[in-house]
Order: sequence, then structure tokens, then C-alpha cells
Amino acid sequence: METNNENQSTTKRRALGRGLEELFYNEPINYEKVEEKIINQTPKEEITMLKLEELRSNPYQPRKIFDEEALQELATSIKEHGVFQPIIVKKSIKGYEIIAGERRVKASLLAGKKEIPAIIRDFDDTEMMEIALLENLQRENLSAIEESLAYKKLQDTLGLTQEQLAQRLGKSRSHITNMLGLLNLPESIQKEVGEKKITMGHARVLSKLESKEQQEELANKVINNGLSVRELEDLTKEKDQYARTHKINKSYKANSEYKYVQEDLCEKLGTKVKIKNNKIEISFVNGNDLNRILEIMQIETRG
Repeated sequence: METNNENQSTTKRRALGRGLEELFYNEPINYEKVEEKIINQTPKEEITMLKLEELRSNPYQPRKIFDEEALQELATSIKEHGVFQPIIVKKSIKGYEIIAGERRVKASLLAGKKEIPAIIRDFDDTEMMEIALLENLQRENLSAIEESLAYKKLQDTLGLTQEQLAQRLGKSRSHITNMLGLLNLPESIQKEVGEKKITMGHARVLSKLESKEQQEELANKVINNGLSVRELEDLTKEKDQYARTHKINKSYKANSEYKYVQEDLCEKLGTKVKIKNNKIEISFVNGNDLNRILEIMQIETRG
């Protein structure tokens, strides 16, 4: 009997300590699925009731604005029916930190509840940070610079290469490279991108130039003269004075007729796209990357 108890205790500790790597193995980590997988893999007897006063937000999560009307609607539902889906928390020095389910916590407080069903998981600080960054990337409407900063922070925190980061997020390597390249732009241009005075397309062209002074000069022309992305790129190619960080691939240059369609598709889909011989080739790294692309294209598949 003691052996069975010991086995159950060991199993429980293993379940509580299962981190993101064990949950997702080599597949891209999707914030929406973090919660889903944990709930599906947790036995009902491990769901416990916690006092709302013991809960606090993920310390790595930037402050978020919650839709008050939507919270009130959820609070009304909780008053009538209770909380159907448990929140996920991590034990901290004082109480618990919320990993997933902050809206349910806020709505429960509005509903006058004192407790909420919860699953306690033993994520470490690095995983808590990763979850917070993933939520921002996959749920928030971030500007191009904010997205780039989130990629950089995640890469630095976890010590990942660009290829590893791309696989972890289910993005293409080219998308990650292009986004991180924006952080090499002068702060003034980054601010203009954040304020939407300069588009992501303009910023991508400017980030290919070596000279910071030329980047700022051309950024001013974009704003003051209303240059399109195509006009900006033509301008940088016409004059030898604009040195690039990478030489233009001549075979790529040959496809100039559909080049801007190709570039727009690359940016929209976050992956390599080639237009040649009246065919469009869209690259993907794995099944998850393909599903991501299909979702962007709003294509539903059978099965």
C-alpha cells in the first residue's frame, strides 16, 4: 500500500513539474495550446480551489487593458453557472502567480466569488517569461518594432539561434531574420515605425542599408514625399551610393516583374515565397507551419 502511495506521489510530482519542453517536444509552442494541453493532461482530482485573494498576475506579463463590458458579461455567467475551466497557476513565495486565466480571475472578483478552481504547475521563471512573451506575440496586436523586441527578448532569454526561435514559434526563418533586422535601425526610425509613419515594408528596405545617416535621410523622404515601398527600393538600387548589408541575389533580381507581389506574400505569410514561370511556391518548415499559413490565408482543410 505504501508503494502505491509512493508511486502516486512520484507521478503527481512528475505531472506538476512537466515544463514547456516536455509538453510540446519539438512542435512550435502555441500560447492557446499551453492552457489546453495542461487541462487535458491533469486528472480531475488534481484541480483544487484557491482563494482569489491569493492570486496575482504573472510578473513577466506587461499590464494589459481588459474589456470591461466583456468582463462584466463573463462575471454574469460566472454568477449563474460558476467557472467551468480551471485557471493555471504557479506557487510563489506569497500565494500563487497566474499562468493562464486572468480574465476568469477578474470576472470572478466582479461576480463576488471568493474561490476559483485551479491547476498548480511548477513552471520556472524562464518558462513564466516565455509564456508571457508568447501571449504577447500570439494574442496582442503588436507593432512591428514591439514584435521584434519580443523576438529578441525571447531569443536572448532562452539562448536560441534564429532557426531555433523560428521553429519554436512556428514562423519562417526569413520572417524572424527580417523582424530582428528592424532593431538595427536608428531609434528615430523605430519610433516612426511604431507610430505608423513608416510601414514595415519601408523599414525592411531601410534595414538593408549600411549607413545610419542614409537610413534617416531616406526615412524622411518616405514621410515627406510619400514614397511607396517600390519607389524607395528603386531609389536605393539606382544609385551606387547606397551600400547594402547584403548583396542582391541576381537570380532573385530576374523575377522583377512579380517581385513586389512576392515580397508582399513573404511578409504576409511570414515565410519564403517564390514566383517563377507563372507559379507561386510557398515554403513551410513543418505541419504546424503549414497550418499557420493556411489560417492566414483563411483556408480550411478536411480532416
